[in-house]
Amino acid sequence: MKRIGLLSDTHGYLDERILIYLEQCDEIWHAGDIGNRETAQQLLMLKPLRAVCGNIDGSDLRPDYPVTLRFSCEEIDVLIIHIGGYPGHYTAEVRNQLQINPPKLFISGHSHILKVIYDDKYKLLHINPGASGIQGFHQIRTLIRFTIDKDIIKDLEVVELGRKGLVSM
Repeated sequence: MKRIGLLSDTHGYLDERILIYLEQCDEIWHAGDIGNRETAQQLLMLKPLRAVCGNIDGSDLRPDYPVTLRFSCEEIDVLIIHIGGYPGHYTAEVRNQLQINPPKLFISGHSHILKVIYDDKYKLLHINPGASGIQGFHQIRTLIRFTIDKDIIKDLEVVELGRKGLVSM
């Protein structure tokens, strides 16, 4: 059983609240737009990190974090890509992958819009954790925590970190 802390679109910003919430997890997953190497290192110092690069991530991050990440956690097949869309509105690349071999869990970022949607067509759970950084049009910073227990995704929790202009404890 693993407790996962999922975030996206930090854009180089981590506050103490983010770190406190992630401290309670076994792994951290980041759905892209990490922002810089220092942010990735800070997360790595806290917990094991699985991450993809986003459209703002530069050449300093690309050697360590691919554009697409596919792996198994417990008995769940996971696909993470920064720009991937969501059920009914997937990018062409993601739609092709889903048609050939859909995962059980598809994670994307980029939109800064928190979404948790079950896709009946591909029999997968889609999660976009929103944005936990302070750049972008979102108003509330968010991250998601959940548990993977064998082949079950459970205990999903949306964490609101406050308005993007405020850092509150």
